[in-house]
Amino acid sequence: MSVRRDFPDIPPVWWAATALLQLGASLLWPSAILSGPAVATAGILIGVAGLALIGWAALWFLRRRTTIEPRDTPTTLIVEGPFRLNRNPIYTGLAAMLVGWGLWLGSLPALALALIFPLVITRRFIREEEATLRRIFGAEADHYIAATRRW
Repeated sequence: MSVRRDFPDIPPVWWAATALLQLGASLLWPSAILSGPAVATAGILIGVAGLALIGWAALWFLRRRTTIEPRDTPTTLIVEGPFRLNRNPIYTGLAAMLVGWGLWLGSLPALALALIFPLVITRRFIREEEATLRRIFGAEADHYIAATRRW
């Protein structure tokens, strides 16, 4: 994936757009149900956990010397580290950060918007990535995809 070629259709832009929509939703529709320091703290912890998951996954891309860009052709099938738990730990980390942000904002509509992000990312990126893995790595990718959850 060339960032210049694919911009703005890249995961970080979808993430940022969702976060901005969440902010707008929280300003329009704050939720008393999600107010208080416990909810805000939970949001921070979930957001930090998501960021840590992203960092852990990114280290595996570096370690295995393969591309981290969604539409580039991978040279290695990573099945270790966070990829044992889920096929898309970076996207999962981004989603967790949005859930944390929604909680921190204290808005049910903002939280609901975080739940739309995985649907968009699956449609825009994950399906194509899985097809690429199957094309390049064949049965090894089929086995990995069957044995490991997407989210």
